Amino acid sequence: MFSKILIANRGEIACRVIKTAKKMGIATVAVYSDADRDAEHVRLADEAVHIGAAPANQSYLIPEKIIAACKQTGAQAVHPGYGFLSERASFCEALEAEGIAFIGPKVKAIEAMGDKITSKKIAAEAGVSTVPGHMGLIDDEAHAARIAAEIGYPVMIKASAGGGGKGMRIAWNDAEAREGFTRSKSEAASSFGDDRIFIEKFIEEPRHIEIQLIGDSFGNVIYLGERECSIQRRNQKVVEEAPSPFLDAETRKAMGEQSVALAKAVDYQSAGTVEFIVDKNRKFYFLEMNTRLQVEHPVTELITGVDLVEQMIRVAAGEKLAFTQADVKLNGWAVESRLYAEDPYRNFLPSIGRLTRYRPPQEGTIDGITIRNDTGVTEGSEISMFYDPMVAKLCTHAPTRMEAIDAMADALDRFEVEGIGHNLPFLSALMQHPRWREGRLSTGFIAEEYPEGFGPVPPDDATVERFAIASLLLSHIHGERNAQISGARFSQAEKRAHEDKVVRIAGQEIVGHIDDTDDVFMVRLPGQEPLSVTTDWTPGARLAIFDIDGASHAIKVEPADAGWRLRQLGVDVRVQVFSPRIAELARLMPEKVAPDTSAFLLCPMPGLIVSIAVSEGDEVQEGQTLAIVEAMKMENVLKAERKGVVSRIPVKAGDSLAVDEIIMEFAK
Repeated sequence: MFSKILIANRGEIACRVIKTAKKMGIATVAVYSDADRDAEHVRLADEAVHIGAAPANQSYLIPEKIIAACKQTGAQAVHPGYGFLSERASFCEALEAEGIAFIGPKVKAIEAMGDKITSKKIAAEAGVSTVPGHMGLIDDEAHAARIAAEIGYPVMIKASAGGGGKGMRIAWNDAEAREGFTRSKSEAASSFGDDRIFIEKFIEEPRHIEIQLIGDSFGNVIYLGERECSIQRRNQKVVEEAPSPFLDAETRKAMGEQSVALAKAVDYQSAGTVEFIVDKNRKFYFLEMNTRLQVEHPVTELITGVDLVEQMIRVAAGEKLAFTQADVKLNGWAVESRLYAEDPYRNFLPSIGRLTRYRPPQEGTIDGITIRNDTGVTEGSEISMFYDPMVAKLCTHAPTRMEAIDAMADALDRFEVEGIGHNLPFLSALMQHPRWREGRLSTGFIAEEYPEGFGPVPPDDATVERFAIASLLLSHIHGERNAQISGARFSQAEKRAHEDKVVRIAGQEIVGHIDDTDDVFMVRLPGQEPLSVTTDWTPGARLAIFDIDGASHAIKVEPADAGWRLRQLGVDVRVQVFSPRIAELARLMPEKVAPDTSAFLLCPMPGLIVSIAVSEGDEVQEGQTLAIVEAMKMENVLKAERKGVVSRIPVKAGDSLAVDEIIMEFAK
């Protein structure tokens, strides 16, 4: 067994590998760029080596710097995590030449499966079901459109060396095929250094289901069940679960056995994943094989009890798998939610900044419910524009799917994140979505259910009542605290704290009253019997746990004008609490009108201007491409929302912009 390994990665996955290495008694070496000097993975490792500037192509993507760090520290092996160099065969070869072990598959498997065109040919030869498509090279936009038309729309345009949703587009007509080819080719070149593109038939109403494998150097390959990964946005997975609510035992077995056959065809060693597209009739088609550890591997670990990182290390050290296919049992249900630095209220655009507050829910197992949070940040960490926007992976495990989902909903509501835009509200709302809870999924779920983007969930009657009760208690406790301030007129403050209050929420006004006895509050709402309520909240806290007639509710709390901003289960509302007289006066106040920005194209995210497609004085049509902005390794095409004339363009290609900076102005 190795005595010291180097993790050629950063963030969450580097921390994850370090955790298992420590458990195994193996010393660890971290590498870091300028942007990650104070990162969590650097702090957790036994040693750390600086490898360059913030851009990945000047640090994490340079094999020579990783090898030099190994020699400097005496690391005997390298775990690549996922992304970066994890699927680069030349890196594996360079390590082997230096006598350094690669904790992953051998070069043959990486080369064969890393190229989507080659992998599909091998899969077909191994008896694996494949999707119809064009596996040859494509010359240009016109060639791409001709091929797409021959296959039949819709088609999927993909980077041959791609992954993580990059270099991937769906086209429904010739125009989209041409533009998709150009964008995919550009993203592929910048992300992977390989701009080859292929096209295949897009399966409508598809599910994305993948099989986890582990193989050793003795010819043993075992599959560890499947993961459902159909909840995706822009081909990037958002929520995963294991097992799939869709597969039956027969389909699971067939997918597993075909995956094993493919792995054996390339002498696969280490952890790997075979991804499939599954149609509504449970017919499955090979998509690709990822020759690395997957982001969503924790849900498999939770239902099987197998530490995949440990198995990767043991296989790389020459050990034989200590279990067989018959030993693999799937226990309970696991769900993973990916916390991304992206703003769901701005169409999930990337967000950067410092985590001014980062308080994950408590990890551990209580009453059969397990909470696990894989992360690479702490409070005060900076989310950089240079790397992937994933902040953490929150996982829950329970005996049943519904218990795992409900546990996830509660854990998300207890997860405190401030300082950046993030997708917690969306994830929280998703856990309540009927279609998700029923398991009626497809990869088009988000696009179909949120065609205009995500907005705050409107509160139902039960939520309005719950938030009214919460805001009454918050204001009461806050008033009681103020009454204790030295020099205050206590009797007047006490009187105000115990009088009726008017709660304004979601266009309604609710009159409530609170009486408190010791730590129990009795809340009276119109037409109801008094409710017994307790809470742990103290003024200044951003998370409050309310027990309302025996039911526990975690609600995020933020002071707002004359009241509070309350968030739970995707509902995000501002609640105002007034005395009856102030409520009467508040009804007379005019509404503030938001400024008109319709004459501007604003930068929707912090990013780099890749290109400007128009000039000052040009007349543009609705849907016409205006500019392309790159953020967090993805190119975003900004199009005209209406017809107009460009009057001013104060930026140029290569400029870095902050969110809401002006890209161009239109004549009114």
